[in-house]
Amino acid sequence: MAAARPGLQLQQTHNLVMTPQLRLAIRILQMTSAEVNELVEQELLDNPLLIRVEDAPFPAERPAPDQTLSPPETSVLPDSTTCAADTLIGEAALDMEPATVAEGAGFDDTWTTESAPRDWRTTTSLSGDTLPDPPAALSLHDRLAEQLRLTASFSPVQRLIGAALLADLDPAGRLCTAPTELARMLGVSHEDLEAVRHLMMTQFDPPGLFATSLRECLAAQLAARNRLDPATETLLDHLDLIAHHKTTQLPALCGVDEADLADMLMELRHLDPKPGFEPDRLGMIVRIPDVIVRQQPDGLWRVDLNDEALPRLRIDTGLQRRAFRSLRANDKGFLKEKISHASWLLKALEQKERTLLKVAREIMRRQVAFLEHGAIALTPLTMREIAEETGLHESTVSRATAGKYVATPRGLLEMKYFFTTALKGQRGKENHSAEAIRFRIRRLIDAEDREAVLSDDDIVRNLRKEGVDIARRTVAKYREALHIESSVQRKRKKAASA
Repeated sequence: MAAARPGLQLQQTHNLVMTPQLRLAIRILQMTSAEVNELVEQELLDNPLLIRVEDAPFPAERPAPDQTLSPPETSVLPDSTTCAADTLIGEAALDMEPATVAEGAGFDDTWTTESAPRDWRTTTSLSGDTLPDPPAALSLHDRLAEQLRLTASFSPVQRLIGAALLADLDPAGRLCTAPTELARMLGVSHEDLEAVRHLMMTQFDPPGLFATSLRECLAAQLAARNRLDPATETLLDHLDLIAHHKTTQLPALCGVDEADLADMLMELRHLDPKPGFEPDRLGMIVRIPDVIVRQQPDGLWRVDLNDEALPRLRIDTGLQRRAFRSLRANDKGFLKEKISHASWLLKALEQKERTLLKVAREIMRRQVAFLEHGAIALTPLTMREIAEETGLHESTVSRATAGKYVATPRGLLEMKYFFTTALKGQRGKENHSAEAIRFRIRRLIDAEDREAVLSDDDIVRNLRKEGVDIARRTVAKYREALHIESSVQRKRKKAASA
């Protein structure tokens, strides 16, 4: 038997290597309009040959690398005409599974920054003069610090305690640290800290801050309104009964009749359980529509890309010619690299627009009934069906619709909203969209009578009358997904508010 020896062997294999240009195209395809505009801004800073063209008309045909990008032509629904746009990068090249993309060096899909254009009305007057920015509203912390400074009755030690309490507030307006622990950290007595805390809790605006529990927060707000009496104290001791809508025991516990209890419950509903919450400080997430659907005078539906969300770029050919004449031979390599990168960026942007419009056109062609009648007429649809109709890969459809929004007469909706599973109809009837079923369940519950609250079995019977073959457990699952309480909880709630 011959001994094994090391050696060299030649072997030919096929391996997919992703070029930087292909990675760029795949990355741009799945970007939202806000992310694309942020990428374009960075490219404009990095590439001196790339410039933005404002208010320039879009040519109808494919642009050369040094011309303004144009969106694909629009479509009329329910016309079955398909987009025959020529491929710049190659749709087949973009049709790659995520695992394949990762193996080929991948792409960064962690881009999640949201942005919005600045409102010109806040910066420019009608005469063209620049207006000063409006003064920023003071935060809650700043307002409380000002109240602490203006409280003349506080001693220096009490001001120190107040500053520590202020620094310990959480976003809801409650203390993060127990008062006993906070007193130990400050080196003051628990009684001194509690005296300052209760004064700030009831006299500072808004009242209810610096509490350690929901009960204490609500009690401070009632005390500030001079509405904290023994009956209300007892009511606050039984917040768990109110949360579970078990209010039949409360009149006897509080020593009041049902009319007084109803007034007390109404007063509780007007209190703020999170007085420190500042929604304006969270910032707004602006959703920019990538596609706009409009109905034409003849009743047909038109699909367009949102021109305002599309970056318009071109290569500065004038700078390119001047640079080639003035640069030395050794420096022209840098210029050629920037030209090549800009050309591929323009092609990738145009390919994204063509693919997005092709997919959006087919989605809305399938959902004409939704446009005309609303969510109840939503048609079951899968990405595979769109892929087969458009000739794209399912992964390309997924990337093209990820995070993209379409503006319709029914509202601004994410494209993924239109992809829903199907539930079988009864006696051979057509399938129903799961989203349409959820809409019907909500509509049935919203219309239910106070004296006849619908159980899940009642909802099943109503849906089956409409030809929907659905199980009770499915109704319960959809109801919970809609954050709708059970029939028992709804019945208690309606009885308590009667």
